[in-house]
Amino acid sequence: MNLHVAKSGSDDAPGTAEEPLCTIGAAAALARPGDTVVVHEGVYREWVNPPRGGTADAPITYRAAERADGGFEPVTISGAEAITGWRPHPGPGHDGRVWVVTVPNTLFGACHPYVERIGGDWFFDETSTWHTGEVYLDGKSLYESQTLGGVVRPEVMADSSDPAGSLLTWYCEVGDDLTTIWANFGGADPAAHQIEINVRKHVFWPAVTGVGHITVRGFTLTKAATQWAPPTALQEGLIGPHWSKGWVIEDNTITDSKNVGIALGKEISTGQNEWTTGAKGAKGGTQREREVIQRALALRGPDAGEPHPWTREHVGSHTVRRNTIQDCEQAGIAGHLGAVFSTISDNHIRRIHVKRQWHGAEVAGIKLHAAIDTVISGNTIHHTHRALWLDWQAQGTLVRRNVFYASTAEDLMVEVCHGPYLVDSNLFLSSWAVKDMSTGGAYVQNYIAGRIANCVDHHRYTPYHLPHGTAVHGVANILGGDNRFLNNVFVGDADAGRTDPHGAPELASFWTGAVDMDGVPGQAAFVPTPVGTSQYDSYPMPEEYPGDGGGPTDGQRLPVHIEGNLYAEGAEPFRGERGAVVVGTAPVRVEVLDGMAGTVRIDVTGPEGFPAVAPVTTARLGTSYQAEMAWTNPDGTELDLGADIIGNPRDVAVPGPFAPSPAPGHSVRMDPAPDGRPGRRNRRT
Repeated sequence: MNLHVAKSGSDDAPGTAEEPLCTIGAAAALARPGDTVVVHEGVYREWVNPPRGGTADAPITYRAAERADGGFEPVTISGAEAITGWRPHPGPGHDGRVWVVTVPNTLFGACHPYVERIGGDWFFDETSTWHTGEVYLDGKSLYESQTLGGVVRPEVMADSSDPAGSLLTWYCEVGDDLTTIWANFGGADPAAHQIEINVRKHVFWPAVTGVGHITVRGFTLTKAATQWAPPTALQEGLIGPHWSKGWVIEDNTITDSKNVGIALGKEISTGQNEWTTGAKGAKGGTQREREVIQRALALRGPDAGEPHPWTREHVGSHTVRRNTIQDCEQAGIAGHLGAVFSTISDNHIRRIHVKRQWHGAEVAGIKLHAAIDTVISGNTIHHTHRALWLDWQAQGTLVRRNVFYASTAEDLMVEVCHGPYLVDSNLFLSSWAVKDMSTGGAYVQNYIAGRIANCVDHHRYTPYHLPHGTAVHGVANILGGDNRFLNNVFVGDADAGRTDPHGAPELASFWTGAVDMDGVPGQAAFVPTPVGTSQYDSYPMPEEYPGDGGGPTDGQRLPVHIEGNLYAEGAEPFRGERGAVVVGTAPVRVEVLDGMAGTVRIDVTGPEGFPAVAPVTTARLGTSYQAEMAWTNPDGTELDLGADIIGNPRDVAVPGPFAPSPAPGHSVRMDPAPDGRPGRRNRRT
């Protein structure tokens, strides 16, 4: 059955096309498994809190109404309210820039965004007290000030991606009955513009766990007063499944969450910032996180008054695809435990953590803990702090055919994982490509134009699992090594023409490619080396590794397997790589055509043909050291690496993510957002 919602409707109506409901929440109260809620054009200012889910065979679908041309009617669901009644600030220095308004506290309900402060485990800012609320001028968020003086006399924030925009500021004070907000609109008269403030914590989020098998399609979802979402607390988002199974989030535009756009992560009962809120000298964050995992496995389910346990039957298996996700200050997508067995594909993620008023260890375009058998493919991620961060338990994870650039830290960080995880046929275009703090990684057929940082961690012990499940098999520290670098193209920076590797001259003053390697623990260290694999020169080759069968000695690094790579323009190979191909000019060049649109062009510039190399297969990759598990697909079948980054078949194996058939002068264009539909990858030759 279809339930229709329209701004002209009534919540007393039956929800037919002729007599639609007025709110999405009213339709959610009626929807049963197999039903579809069709929402027609308009702005809906509400928190959609679905009381029930569907089933694997009969999901409940929420979608924007379709136009005759196949697109969606413009439907926005917002966590903000439009605010009028602004008056000029009467204080000294007012010149038409500063305005003030008072709103009743009853507007905010149980959660007041101008009282709630951002904070929690792994949140670094211990001195400033930022709110989850926000103020928007024509849809663009302003910058919070700690004082009224910072509104009257604002100063440029040097770390912001938009220095001029950082002069538009706001400040709040909350009384018993009223909240007062001052805002500097830079000379704009608020009566002539739309001014909104955050009112709701969520836009599309079930209040209880276990509401599974829901599809959300075709909306603009915007403006939520979300809290910081570390792996040891409730991980809330603008939208998310809240510890359930089988959600599909597709073809949406998701913007302006104060912290996380899509949250696929942990519920609250297994821990809520116990490291931060515990007594001085209490257990550290790493131990708290290990405890969270054990508690999640021990959950007994709704029949016992608790959420479902962390198993394949109850949690994960979500699909997040073809969304545009932007302007979130912590992460576009985040999740601890809850993203297992999921697919995150063909999303366009940009402008994450660009205001930079505060920072923490959970900031990335995508930040996942325990991405077991999770496939991350075809995404374009740029203008972020860190593009993709896999933290703990990346086991069976596939990172395939993504485009990364304009990262102020690095494109990919893999932290204290034991593998096996596969990084295949990606474009790494930022000045720093990979921070490797793990073992068990296979880097295959990538184009890498940035440096690699590597370090061990003998102090943190993290879990690994039985294959293709959540049961913990053991815990171990990070010895380093057990990595494969096979058939990649490394392009150095000897060419002065690469002074703007981000392809974003409009933000050249901010996105400079500066080394910003935050997140490395104090006991870990790395030594910068040129682009290439010489970062691993201190690691043993397989034939150099002790063969006594007793495993590594104390501090002994695991061997690395490095073969079939091409190095160009100053990139340097691993000391023991046999048959490394070193050339002066790269036979292929990748250029970012439009930094904000995410359009990339691949030009074949060198002589015809790349050197033929041995193909990569599951058998060739072998098994990872700790988990003793092969590199396979999530269902356990053997990998097929026979297609390149745009899907062309590889008749012959060559280094890099490109099939060998194009001749010199041939170009391939990749565009993440054609035809006006958010996030849809377009590839044309």
